[in-house]
Amino acid sequence: MASTTGITIVATFFIIVFSLLILRGFLPSQRTADEKVSNVPEPTIVSTLLSAALHESVILPGSFAFTKATNSYWAKQESEVIPACVVRPRTTKELSVTVKILKQEYDKDPRGMFAVRSGGHSPVPNAASMQGGVLIDLSLFNEVTPSEDRSSVTIGAGNRWKDVSTVLDKIGLAVVGGRNSNVGVGGLTLGVCSNVISFEIVLASGTVTTASELVNYDLWNALKGGSNNFGIVTSFRVRAFPSTNVWSGFLYLPNSQSSKVVAAFHEFVGRTDTYDKYTAGPIACFTYVQPLGLQVVSVNLVYTKPEKWPACWKSSGFASLWRFWSTCKVQSLTSATDELNGLNPPGRRQVLAATTIKNDLPTLIAAHAIYRDSIEALRGIKGLSWTFVMQPILPEWVKIGSPNPMGLDTDEALVIVSFTVNWEKDRDDEFVNMMTRNAVEEIEAVAARNGTGNRYRYLNYCAKFQKPFEGYGEENWRFLKETSRKYDPEGLFQRGCTGGFKLGMGE
Repeated sequence: MASTTGITIVATFFIIVFSLLILRGFLPSQRTADEKVSNVPEPTIVSTLLSAALHESVILPGSFAFTKATNSYWAKQESEVIPACVVRPRTTKELSVTVKILKQEYDKDPRGMFAVRSGGHSPVPNAASMQGGVLIDLSLFNEVTPSEDRSSVTIGAGNRWKDVSTVLDKIGLAVVGGRNSNVGVGGLTLGVCSNVISFEIVLASGTVTTASELVNYDLWNALKGGSNNFGIVTSFRVRAFPSTNVWSGFLYLPNSQSSKVVAAFHEFVGRTDTYDKYTAGPIACFTYVQPLGLQVVSVNLVYTKPEKWPACWKSSGFASLWRFWSTCKVQSLTSATDELNGLNPPGRRQVLAATTIKNDLPTLIAAHAIYRDSIEALRGIKGLSWTFVMQPILPEWVKIGSPNPMGLDTDEALVIVSFTVNWEKDRDDEFVNMMTRNAVEEIEAVAARNGTGNRYRYLNYCAKFQKPFEGYGEENWRFLKETSRKYDPEGLFQRGCTGGFKLGMGE
């Protein structure tokens, strides 16, 4: 009996390892990196004008550089959207010229014309791409420059967070940013960050200006959560703070521990008398791995000081849970964010969706049950990874930083519950998107019945069907619209720029 039990444990261990290799993308893919659709757009008036004005910065279809540029997305479906040209400006002056040409043509025919890409990590259709339009690629805006007094860092909008942490790790600094090393600075920061001292931005007129607490205050405020609705941000000056290594990693557990993980999450997030400002997380992830037909659980724990199993985590319910293994260790911030990126690498079809609820145990349990009960209908989706994620928003975190329009004024802990889903075949796109939407809406219905819902929707996790700005509250939403009209009266970034979530200002 003991021998049989031992064999079972070892077999289960290797199955879990194998499934994690799939999640990390270590197994070979049947898709090639340069797999493209055949409907390459014809040259347009706009692409011809841009090419004439900025010949060295415009990339046209048919070249290796164009194929590489249009393959540089996290979600495969974004790589299948082929623009008429890619503009890769080298300076703010070139970007200004680009915007002026686009505005000139937009004034003749107000329609969707272009998209802007920082890191290209959003899976929302056309978030950073446009079929037959202009793709503005900000990758050459890659400055990472600490101030002389080390109190701030100027970061180009074309960086990914790994580019930033690699520089800052070497000098003992850090900034508030993405926990996934491959995420772009521009999209994430404009969707959530309140730690920005100033923005450099190119407006719809082509004017290059600054938005800060002292200059263009309303624009500065609107950009902290207002996404790409006001212009193209070229750089961010953000607050910096001293930082050494962090303690970070994942606990990997069998599916049988799921209910205990949900309970441990609820208990830890609900603590009110032991708040530790160095604690980040927990992030609890529950994943169905279709190729193996099994579920795995992982929990990300972070402490932003180099202490092994600090008291806050040692006293949590997570510490005593039976697990296969733990990757938690003292490491650089770059290494920690690389680990999370490795769990969901580029090149697969992706969808995200999210909602926000109170830290209520019955609602959390019901949300997990909705994830679990959806699996049966998804078993036939080839290569599917169906992940349900819980992560907290603490009142202490909301109070940090400068004012913003996101409407997150809360004195109680909230939980972002989200789905991160990837799969292989385009034939399954519609069904997977439908199932994801259904799951989110079922969770919202449960929360509404329990009185545990919240209007906030984290913009960077929202799906196409969602309307994150409505979750900011009527007053904040109105402020964003007014600011858009002031700085972009003809609506270039509402109708001409197709990507991202718009303010719903009508035609």
